[in-house]
Amino acid sequence: MTDNAPLLLVDEHDSVALVTLNRPDAYNALNPEITLAIVKTFEQIAIQDSIKAVVLTGAGKAFCAGVDLKALTGNGSMLADGGLGPASPMVVAMKACNKPIVGAVNGAAVTGGFELALACDFLYASPKARFADTHARVGILPGWGLSQKLSRIIGINRAREYSLSGNFINAEQALEWGLVNKLCSEETLIEEAMRIAHQMAEANPEAVPALKALINDGWEMDLGDALELEGERANAFIKTVDFSQMEATLNKLRARAAKQ
Repeated sequence: MTDNAPLLLVDEHDSVALVTLNRPDAYNALNPEITLAIVKTFEQIAIQDSIKAVVLTGAGKAFCAGVDLKALTGNGSMLADGGLGPASPMVVAMKACNKPIVGAVNGAAVTGGFELALACDFLYASPKARFADTHARVGILPGWGLSQKLSRIIGINRAREYSLSGNFINAEQALEWGLVNKLCSEETLIEEAMRIAHQMAEANPEAVPALKALINDGWEMDLGDALELEGERANAFIKTVDFSQMEATLNKLRARAAKQ
């Protein structure tokens, strides 16, 4: 890769954006420049009407090896001064993106890279995907959601074992535990991630972002409060529905179901 190559590649395929971390020689490690590119890219995608869904992946052999070690030397300024926590720019930009984000994990997703993967709505992976939380070994704490999200996905005992040891979770284990939705061959990973993203992009353009927000917001609540939230938003949303188009919509659904 040349020095002036873009740190993030964005390719639009109809209504789906393929976003690729592009520091393959550094295993797509996060430095201030690529982190800023992620923030700006997802901010732009959120307001770009032509994009309905996103696939996020890494160039080369890794998804993302975490924070670049060079960024952790000195005073660790990349992570200081608001770089961590729910108000950090990268967390805010990805959470605020109202389009489905499919993570296509092609290799190692480690520590900060693992957190980036967990910022996606769900993950497809190749057999070479590996996940590790090495915060305890580096001597810092997660600040982009890993310590809370991982235990909610794979269970608290498994999360404690792997976070406190820094050991790797391989692709097959990740699939068995629900960390990954689907294993794909190396050759078909992007194709299959793009296929599911296109299926989401074909759904109702008002309902998809509203439903994504409802699922994600409710996940952070207890069940009773989440059900109240669902009722409030459903009652508000139903007032915007054009029921004169419902018969045509249902006919399309029946035709789609017959092909599956």
